[in-house]
Amino acid sequence: MSLNTFGHLFRVTTWGESHGPALGCTVDGVPPGVTLSEADLQPWLDRRKPGTSKFTTQRREADEVRILSGVFDGVTTGTSIGLMIENTDQRSKDYGDIARQFRPGHADLTYHLKYGVRDYRGGGRSSARETAARVAAGGVARAALAALVPGLTISGYLVQMGTKTIDRSRFDADEIGRNPFWCPDPVAAAEWAEYLDALRLSHDSVGAVIEVVAHGVPAGLGAPVYGKLDSDLASAMMSINAVKGVEIGEGMAAAALTGVDNADEMRMGNDGQPLFLSNHAGGILGGISTGQPVVCRFAVKPTSSILTPRRSIDVDGKEIEVVTKGRHDPCVGIRAVPVGEAMMACVLLDHLLLDRAQTGGVRGRIG
Repeated sequence: MSLNTFGHLFRVTTWGESHGPALGCTVDGVPPGVTLSEADLQPWLDRRKPGTSKFTTQRREADEVRILSGVFDGVTTGTSIGLMIENTDQRSKDYGDIARQFRPGHADLTYHLKYGVRDYRGGGRSSARETAARVAAGGVARAALAALVPGLTISGYLVQMGTKTIDRSRFDADEIGRNPFWCPDPVAAAEWAEYLDALRLSHDSVGAVIEVVAHGVPAGLGAPVYGKLDSDLASAMMSINAVKGVEIGEGMAAAALTGVDNADEMRMGNDGQPLFLSNHAGGILGGISTGQPVVCRFAVKPTSSILTPRRSIDVDGKEIEVVTKGRHDPCVGIRAVPVGEAMMACVLLDHLLLDRAQTGGVRGRIG
């Protein structure tokens, strides 16, 4: 019972540690004949890799992905795809002082209590470095989705950093790639830069909220009760390191709405398909996609690795103060954006394959 795998038909098994020689994943279930190369995957990893700005960890990793299996003559063969990313800039000596200490906010204590042994170098499997493999797998999923559902797009961005939120009236999709925060609000991005710089210099960190939206998702993906598209999305996002909350559509805000406000009314569109007048449901009703944009948000806690001393204990039960040295993100939510996009892609492809297997893509008719 390794529990290193997620997905049903499109299955991803990740392996490796933060300070090991390499990390990667095995991807199963990709249909044969999908055009795929390392060049198709690398741009997604480049968006997640460390050291891209002063607001992310200064660990220098190229995050170059290698395809080891499952691709021949530039297309997938239908067999398992092996992906590997070498670690080239580990500084394990930074963690020597905490080999017998438990860092507050980290998985050190729980790993010790469960396994009796832990890789203290950067947190081992609990490190956010594991997500590089997910982004590589997400690149594979995007390639398959592009072949099966042309026009489907996935976009992620920060909507909140600490208590500071974007102004949706200033939402500019073109702005997302122009600032280091993947922020669609240029005014907020400028404010966040000043805010995070002050936190970074004071040896502190802050949390964030990331929104991921998929446009062009076919209606009919997902299944009632235990195969819900939204439950699998929530599970996928919740499995990302440091995520402490997930919501679909209005999410928690739906509790403050009335039934009149929350119901997504319908009319018939000019294309003969249902036209929704709002999207409070986030593109999913009864666990099944409606054909509207699928909207998911997740909250990431503040980075626990900070230079400010924190009270804790060691393996002998001695009360201590811990200072976490090394190179860390003052807001880990920034690099979580491409990870959230990758998990959205993996879940959507998985449910697309499940739907094809069960229904053959046949849909109920209206009119």
